Amino acid sequence: MQRKVKQGQIGKSIEPVIRVGGLVKRFGEVEAVSGIDFEVHRGELFGFLGPNGAGKTTTVRMLTGVIEPSEGTAVVAGHDVLRNSTAARRHIGVVPEEANVYVDLTVWQNVTFMAQLHGIPRSRRNERGEELLGLFSLSDRRNQKGRALSKGLKQRLMLCMALIGDPMILFLDEPTAGLDVASAKLIRSLLARMHREGLTIFLTTHNMEEAAELCSRVAIINHGRIAAIDTPNALQGTIEARRSVEVTFAGQSLESSDLTGLDQHCEVVASNNGFRIFTPRPGKVAQQIALIASKKNVEIDTIRTLAPSLEDVFLEITGGNKPVSDCREKSVNG
Repeated sequence: MQRKVKQGQIGKSIEPVIRVGGLVKRFGEVEAVSGIDFEVHRGELFGFLGPNGAGKTTTVRMLTGVIEPSEGTAVVAGHDVLRNSTAARRHIGVVPEEANVYVDLTVWQNVTFMAQLHGIPRSRRNERGEELLGLFSLSDRRNQKGRALSKGLKQRLMLCMALIGDPMILFLDEPTAGLDVASAKLIRSLLARMHREGLTIFLTTHNMEEAAELCSRVAIINHGRIAAIDTPNALQGTIEARRSVEVTFAGQSLESSDLTGLDQHCEVVASNNGFRIFTPRPGKVAQQIALIASKKNVEIDTIRTLAPSLEDVFLEITGGNKPVSDCREKSVNG
């Protein structure tokens, strides 16, 4: 079941650099993308989320000129990708999920070779290359060959290669997937910086925390259709039933049977020495828990109310969670 969410106000007066209208892609009898519409505005960091097979990779491949749409229009950087994909590609940088650096070239050779493909003059090529290697902390690895780099270093090199042509729009497909914590943190920090400096970024990711942290707006695609599009905060506000109370106990814990008298519109999830209770009325439920704990002479260590996360929104919209009609318990792993 799709949830229709009103588009956010961010960027409405700002020039769109991506305009998609009625975009369709069929592979034989399978319709992977089913008539989607959206815009991305100049300077946005736009998140594109969806479960596996939802159509997000197919959409990105159409926008970057890798495959042709079956129907509809897509205008990127002022150029129709169907009629003039070559012109559109001059204004974009692309970082695929699997870093495909040239393994027999050095870090510096990878960057300068990409600059040559963009037709950048030698003087500017060297200046911009040095700037990017410094930005991505790769200067001391300039003479290392691509095959010697870790996945995180390859991903940073791919970003250098994608940015060497000073693109108007940067497309990133799962840029931190499979990276160590330090590399992922560095890349997120650099993306945030580039966004602040005005670069338009189109980010596909499965990392809900990453999307909530970085994105101006997010679109959720499901079964080839846009199910929701808005700011992360606005989307989180659409599912009041996923508000929650998190409680932990000092020593002895309440039993799940002690919580059967809670507000009927809730879901109880057991955690380490406590519970998380999903409810549209977290304030009332927090009071009820405090009263039950007092009667049972059980000491509460922490208790707090939580807003829905972007992950909660994603699961709700894509059918990962079903509406809750009564109070029931399940484990955190179940």
